[in-house]
Amino acid sequence: MDGIINVYKPVGMTSHDVVYKVRRITGIKKVGHTGTLDPDADGVLPICIGKGTRLSDMLTFSDKRYTAVMRLGITTDTLDLSGNVLETKSVDVQEEEIRLAVSRFVGEITQVPPMYSAVKVGGKKLYELARKGIEVERKPRKVTVYDIKILGIEGNDVSLDIFCSKGTYIRSICADIGDVLRCGAAVARLTRTQSSVFKIGDSVTLETLEEGNIKQYLTAVDEMFEYPKVYVDFEQAKKIKNGCSVKMCGLKAGQHYRVYDENNDFLCISKESNGCLVLVKSFYGG
Repeated sequence: MDGIINVYKPVGMTSHDVVYKVRRITGIKKVGHTGTLDPDADGVLPICIGKGTRLSDMLTFSDKRYTAVMRLGITTDTLDLSGNVLETKSVDVQEEEIRLAVSRFVGEITQVPPMYSAVKVGGKKLYELARKGIEVERKPRKVTVYDIKILGIEGNDVSLDIFCSKGTYIRSICADIGDVLRCGAAVARLTRTQSSVFKIGDSVTLETLEEGNIKQYLTAVDEMFEYPKVYVDFEQAKKIKNGCSVKMCGLKAGQHYRVYDENNDFLCISKESNGCLVLVKSFYGG
């Protein structure tokens, strides 16, 4: 069984918990997720199975979309409501001030990873250090927020829809907005609604997977690419599997291709170079 399942991760489970569950349900050891989702968050968590695990890095680095409820007037050590409250303040801001503050975080921004995150420093995950009361220096990183929409404002709660690049910390965005408004803010609810092409409306629960017929929820590895298909004969397939380039007529300069053998088995992604198919990423073998 090879491919990707768009799993809905519930609140209270870690991403690793979901991987463990899918391993148990499928009986397959080669299972991995595509980017940690906070235990207190829910939503889309693409799970790669078998040869699908070779796509993990590509999906991890894909764009994401979230809905978040940002609560104004509170600051915590985890930047969400699961942590220890550091400060509370009265909230006296107008809607226009909130909209203006939110708009400041659209575009390329710089973030320092929060201590309660899965980023590793010196081989240790930051949240492991944070739980021991240890704070270490973190290097700032650039991320891109393509868009933030305010979905609604109710009391001190502001609902946001955030479309962003990989590695963006929504908790940090909300905390920074709270700083701009000088009242503090923390995430009260976080849902990942999209990761790469996978959307929450198409996700499947672990309970449904446990009922069986898993293959109907599996996206084949080759379906993750929109490149044109090309077919190679036995000898050409043999060369490809040995890491050699293959001469082929009719290729478009610089184009990526999905390559299949005579049995319609997906072999790899290759790119045209000087009239040849040159291997980019293989999906043959175990």
